[in-house]
Amino acid sequence: MKKFLLVFIAGTACFSAAAQSNTELKTHYEAYYKQMKTQGDMRGAINALTHLNVLNPSQERTDTLAYYYANSGQNLQAVKLLGTEKDPQASDLAVEVKAAALKALNQPQLAVQQYDILFGRKPDVYLAYDLLDLNLQIGKTAEAKTYLDYGIANAKDDEMLPFYQSNPPYQVPIKAAFIYQKGLYEYNQDKSQLDTAIATIDEALAIAPNFKLAQQIREILVKQKEAPATPEASDKQ
Repeated sequence: MKKFLLVFIAGTACFSAAAQSNTELKTHYEAYYKQMKTQGDMRGAINALTHLNVLNPSQERTDTLAYYYANSGQNLQAVKLLGTEKDPQASDLAVEVKAAALKALNQPQLAVQQYDILFGRKPDVYLAYDLLDLNLQIGKTAEAKTYLDYGIANAKDDEMLPFYQSNPPYQVPIKAAFIYQKGLYEYNQDKSQLDTAIATIDEALAIAPNFKLAQQIREILVKQKEAPATPEASDKQ
């Protein structure tokens, strides 16, 4: 009996020490996390939050950690934390992170599922533009047309869309971007109707003369229109 009591007391002491140790660690990493955020040290914040999530796991903490990863350009780590599944029960933050990270990782088939959830919760023209672009990438033209029509109908003149591919980056009214996409859609639907697509892109350029991407595509379409017909094309005519 004495032996049992000694073992019990020793076990209780170990448990209390472990609990105290975990509490101390949690307090330490909470203070460390707060300090890293104050200093703007994203790597330190990720490190602290990872430790806190090990000590006391929570979905909210996981979502925030994934956000920090994605915000630091570590999109693969963000996706590994949250997964790629379409989860209608996930928080807005989790879905936003998955959508942006999967898009950045060039996974349009998976990204479009996350944007679908976001658009269903709170539709806006920016989400519609992403969904239009992603659906065109994966060949879902009917779905793309739905978001194209929504964007043209709902875009406001003061809503701007940035383009980071150019150096330096620039922005155009999102309405112009939707009209430009309409021109691409018309071209993809019927490649013989070059005049229609060019005229639509001209509408976009009338709104945004600095729209470099639209300028480039217009030049390509004009050259295609002016190119001499191939013998095969002539025979068909």
